[in-house]
Amino acid sequence: MLEMWLGGLQGLLHLDVLGFVFLGMVIGLVFGAIPGLGGTTAIALLMPLTYGLEPFTALALAGGVMGAVPMGGSITSILLNTPGTAPNAATCLDGHPLAQQGKAGLAIGAAGSANAIGAIIGTVSVLAVLPIASDLVLMFGPPEFFLMGLFALAIVATATRGKMLRGLVVGALGLMIAFVGFNDVAGGERFTYGIEYLWDGIHLVPALIGLFAVAEMIHLMVKGGSVAQSGSPVKITKMTAGLLEVFKHMPTVIRGSLIGTIVGAIPGLGGTVVAFLSYSVTAQASKNPESFGKGNIQGVIAPEAAICAHDCSALIPTLTFGIPAGAEMAVFMGLLIIHGMQPGPLMLRDHQVEIYGLIWALTASCVLASFVGLLFVKPLAKITQLDSGILVPLVLSTAFAGSFAIDMAIENVIVTAVFGCLGYLMMRYDYPRLMIVVALVLGANTERNFHQSMLMGEGGWSIFLNRPISVGLMIAIAAVLCLPIFRGVFNQLRVRKLAAERSGP
Repeated sequence: MLEMWLGGLQGLLHLDVLGFVFLGMVIGLVFGAIPGLGGTTAIALLMPLTYGLEPFTALALAGGVMGAVPMGGSITSILLNTPGTAPNAATCLDGHPLAQQGKAGLAIGAAGSANAIGAIIGTVSVLAVLPIASDLVLMFGPPEFFLMGLFALAIVATATRGKMLRGLVVGALGLMIAFVGFNDVAGGERFTYGIEYLWDGIHLVPALIGLFAVAEMIHLMVKGGSVAQSGSPVKITKMTAGLLEVFKHMPTVIRGSLIGTIVGAIPGLGGTVVAFLSYSVTAQASKNPESFGKGNIQGVIAPEAAICAHDCSALIPTLTFGIPAGAEMAVFMGLLIIHGMQPGPLMLRDHQVEIYGLIWALTASCVLASFVGLLFVKPLAKITQLDSGILVPLVLSTAFAGSFAIDMAIENVIVTAVFGCLGYLMMRYDYPRLMIVVALVLGANTERNFHQSMLMGEGGWSIFLNRPISVGLMIAIAAVLCLPIFRGVFNQLRVRKLAAERSGP
């Protein structure tokens, strides 16, 4: 196996191959920074252009694109609260408040460093897991996927401290929206009202563009001024501090990378779930959870490390079983097929050098994109000083154009506008947008896996009790839901103890 690792690395070190990795990295940075595009669109557009390339070179180009997209998306997420890709939406929660405080350089420096370290940790994990990937993936079935969805929802719900009821209301709304479309299991259409576009449900990326980009621009337009708060000019001198900040929070990086690696290998969850799960777990583990959402640097580090680690581990189900871990992997499978590589167990046997070359290219692109992105922090940070009269039209036009470009559907633009208004109302009345995002991502898959689990168990709930992983997940869900109760009781006891000490002699 070591020979294959070295063979993939040696193939990558050819000058022409490195050139294609760099080209892919530049394309990934650009497409990642533009809302609505991302790696899926970039690979789809590049696919016809790779016909004349060698398979190894084509995979190196694709790896360069996929590795750079997270860094590109993090820049616009932090500066404009506009996630270039869906997973970067988690970075907005603390990255943009830091930019508003004049700490854009600090946030982007931390994001770049977390990207690079997360990619390296993810690569090491994938290289260790890939030889036994077949056995690991086969351990998960519909019951486990269903419980994983509930586990993610439970973590996010308990992370909205002080807003639990509002979080549950928003989560219920998100699930209702996620159920729009064709029912894959029972058949029939739900809440489509004769609109053919809704058969596939509410498209995620246009909805996220609306919830974050459009909503933020509406908020900025109402507030006036610039992105940076009055009296807090954008400071870019803390970029080095941002790079070093990651090493102060290395447990956060490692935890995020492991979450990205483990959850990313499960088909159907995707980078968005990974990013928000890493963010929520970090908030739960923090001693100051109330600081999250207000500019806590760990809220930038955790999702960014998880996203890059996820990009590596998402290759495991895609290459091993031909099961794409997300939309980007589904498009990437098409590139594999046109170059004569059929994803599945045979690919692990016949194309090991290409596989390991792809992993190294993906990692190299993540690391290189982090440094290249940091070189442009100073000019990009000045975007936050633009007046809203200039910035709002530019961002809105880019957001709506990107939403339309996803699949050339005007309905995408309407969805973006509707969710933009919804996102603004949620911002104004202090409802957490995090819960609706996770519900939108998980709703359809969770429902489908529940129906499939019931069919497997012939209508009985014993299907969840007869599988060790399912039992472990149910225990984890119960622990997460009980954690706030135990924390509240502990805090009350501590307050009473302090009061007793103060009133004592």
